[in-house]
Amino acid sequence: MNATDRTPADLLRSALAADPARPLVTYYDDATGERVELSVATFANWVAKTANLLQDELAAEPGDRLALLLPAHWQTAVWLLACSSTGVVADLDGDPAAADLVVSGPDTLERARACSGERVALSLRPLGARFPQPPDGFLDYAVEVPSQGDRFAPYAPVDPDSPALAFAGAGELTAAQVVEQARADAATRELTPVSRVLSALPYDSWNGLSAGLLAPLAAGGSVVLCRHLDRLSPEALDQRRESERVTATAG
Repeated sequence: MNATDRTPADLLRSALAADPARPLVTYYDDATGERVELSVATFANWVAKTANLLQDELAAEPGDRLALLLPAHWQTAVWLLACSSTGVVADLDGDPAAADLVVSGPDTLERARACSGERVALSLRPLGARFPQPPDGFLDYAVEVPSQGDRFAPYAPVDPDSPALAFAGAGELTAAQVVEQARADAATRELTPVSRVLSALPYDSWNGLSAGLLAPLAAGGSVVLCRHLDRLSPEALDQRRESERVTATAG
């Protein structure tokens, strides 16, 4: 990857320049049977659309705090990189009442209502489907994002030394620190551009976010992100590791 990358969004841009067609995030939900595979180009397109939604429709500005109330999911990964693209602080499982805007899954809507700013809801249904009935007081992400632009340019450059990630009760990291730690984790895990990391860890801590997205991205590798993996038999898990060419497992 490019040694000059200083934000997670920079890492994605370098991955896009290196090999846009390779898989980046393969997502499984073993409660629904869903499997989604996103190439670097497809993932980057979702990130661009979401960043445009943040900047233009939601009027988010660098330094704004976004409470991200979502599980480990491919759309959560998209939101994390969209926040990085715009300079918005992604507060994982953060307090909606203290946030400028909130992004919620279907199970945290009542908690998310404490946010006085913009509220966005994701159904987390297969293929990113919309809610059958839009939640009152929320924008439906699946309705709003498709019409957004496929290219994104921030109104102001993102400062690598500004806060980028916050963990509930566990401090903050700047964008540059996120990249540095992701690279260090990639080196510790001996990840390479051919690495495929299977992760079932939640996105509520650095360890889960690094294993399930950032360290593979920093190494030029990819991630197989699994939700409800406990519903899979040991034999089926072995088959998944083989079929997905998994080289490392986290959680």
